[in-house]
Amino acid sequence: MDANSFLKRAKSIGEELTKNRRWLHSHGETGFELTETLGFVKQRLSEIGCSFTDCGKSGIVAFIGDEKSDKVFLLRADMDALPGEEQSGLPFAAKNGNMHACGHDMHTAMLLGAARLLKASEKELSGGVKLMFQPAEETLCGAENMLKNGVLENPQVNAAMMLHVLTGVPFKSGTVIVPEEGVSAPAADYFTVNVQGKGGHGSMPAQGIDALTAAAHILVALQEITARELNMGQNAVLTVGMLHGGTAGNTIADSAVFQGTIRAFDDETRNMLKKRLGEISENTGAAFRAKITLSFGGGCPTFENDGALREAVKGYCTELLGEENILNAKKLGAQSKFNGGSEDFSCISKVVPTVMLTLAAGEQGCGYIYHQHHPKVTFDEDVLEKGTAILAYNAFRWLQDN
Repeated sequence: MDANSFLKRAKSIGEELTKNRRWLHSHGETGFELTETLGFVKQRLSEIGCSFTDCGKSGIVAFIGDEKSDKVFLLRADMDALPGEEQSGLPFAAKNGNMHACGHDMHTAMLLGAARLLKASEKELSGGVKLMFQPAEETLCGAENMLKNGVLENPQVNAAMMLHVLTGVPFKSGTVIVPEEGVSAPAADYFTVNVQGKGGHGSMPAQGIDALTAAAHILVALQEITARELNMGQNAVLTVGMLHGGTAGNTIADSAVFQGTIRAFDDETRNMLKKRLGEISENTGAAFRAKITLSFGGGCPTFENDGALREAVKGYCTELLGEENILNAKKLGAQSKFNGGSEDFSCISKVVPTVMLTLAAGEQGCGYIYHQHHPKVTFDEDVLEKGTAILAYNAFRWLQDN
């Protein structure tokens, strides 16, 4: 089958792709708690005729092709949404306190579409294709959970690919950003700092230990890490996004807590950030007589694109969409401008050759104003057909060539 036939077949199921995406969008669920989403995906896979199994906590793995083959290509879609009230104004907006503001509903709909295309071409596949439907990407826990539960085994996966949509970008919908070899998404860690002081009356501050003051000084001190301890070549950020402390304006705060994230494009910087986060928090807290407890939640390593697979995928995408629709990440400065977000599929990239493609799904000049994670963000559904074809065709062609 040639590239054009994949595009035509993807277009023929366009209505189905949109319908699936809108259902997923309006029923957004978070983390590992994906009851309705899992039921929907399993129902659609059953209708397509795909065999599938549960993998870890809320993960699904479907398989198409020859299970005895020594050539297996993996395609992945994340399924989880974000907590928060959607403000997009769309008629199919979620009303359950969650929002698909990162495009994972698009990813899942496209992988279901790719499943349909590949299942229809199953006899022509030169091996097998695994479809990885993953939970908890936003908390950076889902891919690792599925990895530990054998997503790359039985049969063994040889190479893997993921596709992520991007909206509010300065280039047309449907164009594909191909990464350079090496790191394209930073490592990430979520952290929580608990500050324990001693409560008291506001009129007698010497009788207490003000946890709120200690927390404030720690927060300000942490900004010095990226401002004064990193050189110009080290791309990293430390962000505190939540701070809570105290219960009333006339009392000394007994306790406080703040949470944040660190991002770095290399392991050395990542480890340094974590070390200094602990040192500054503990020592600054001690200066204010407070007890500090630092803990880390979800996290993931840097995402590494395999050079050979990257070249192959670039060629397949060019065959499918034409050279004019393929953009080079390096020329766009994508590391700093378009791929600052971390991706927990990075743990897969440490085990098998992996590549991450980005699909433009909302051009700024065409009304797509907001970026991912904004409550008003919207995505261009017209790219669902191209994304479906990209996923299916890359798997099909890789199996042909390997």
